[in-house]
Amino acid sequence: MDVIALDDPTDAEVRRWHAVLAAAHAADLCDEPAPDPEETAARLRAPGRRLWGAVDGDVMVGVAELRLPGGPGADRPAEIDIRVLPDRRRRGIGTRLLTAAAEGLRADGRSSVIAQVMAGTPAIPFLESHGFRCVLTLRGLLLRMDDVPADRLERLVASGPPGYRLVRWRGTAPDEHALALARAKHAMADMSAYEGLPWDADRVREMAELVAKRGDDLYTVAAVHGDEIAGFTEVVVSGETPERAAQYDTAVVPEHRGRRIGIWVKAAMLQWLRRERPEVREIETDNSGDNVHMLAVNEELGFRRQRESREYQAFAADLPSL
Repeated sequence: MDVIALDDPTDAEVRRWHAVLAAAHAADLCDEPAPDPEETAARLRAPGRRLWGAVDGDVMVGVAELRLPGGPGADRPAEIDIRVLPDRRRRGIGTRLLTAAAEGLRADGRSSVIAQVMAGTPAIPFLESHGFRCVLTLRGLLLRMDDVPADRLERLVASGPPGYRLVRWRGTAPDEHALALARAKHAMADMSAYEGLPWDADRVREMAELVAKRGDDLYTVAAVHGDEIAGFTEVVVSGETPERAAQYDTAVVPEHRGRRIGIWVKAAMLQWLRRERPEVREIETDNSGDNVHMLAVNEELGFRRQRESREYQAFAADLPSL
């Protein structure tokens, strides 16, 4: 068996990669939506990532994807995803893939890497045995749009706090809001402990550009107070599977909390999507397990708990070397 770099994968290699994802999903995550082959192809060919495959003859038996947001040496962590065919596990394949990815991590000047995995899967003991530690527990929730009455959304949107106004945009933030949005993103306390790189206007634009390059649409609703964004919410609608959208960041700046701004912007987002993207039937989100306030907001809107996932982090110096 060999571990090879696949930084410019062929169509055949993408198909073999997807076969590994599909087999791992069937074994570990059968209650979740199956991976889509077109989404896999688009992701593997997007910029800012390195890829490795473990091959045994003509069979790809494991894969590793290392996402490298920002330029080389950026302070924020890289992100890693390793999958191995269920019948080829516990043979050192995952460790060999991790070792190759760790070399790529260090070559890019990164100091750490994070992995998001589902609770109860074999990924947990694998990561913990290789120096990763759990830094965040996330509860996965799902909202079915048909379960949210239109008149309820109207009441929530109409009950916004005095002195604030709603703004919205699709795609990249307008210049007049980019810096204010970056400042508001610092309110995401569930990420600040280990994310590293601070938000600025360029990073806000970079994130939106990455979403667009995947063929997806980013929607943002923000509550504005003077020149300041007091709170905001983001949803991404996939170009390939728009039926299930993904909730991205939602935050309220500390000095503006206690005014129900979180539920206000989220209700306005649901109202907007219902008009703008009626094909969206569901929205999925993850909340930090200790973010009691946002969990309550989402459950009031109609989100229901589906799963639990965990964020693990490891320092590059602690990962295996060749």
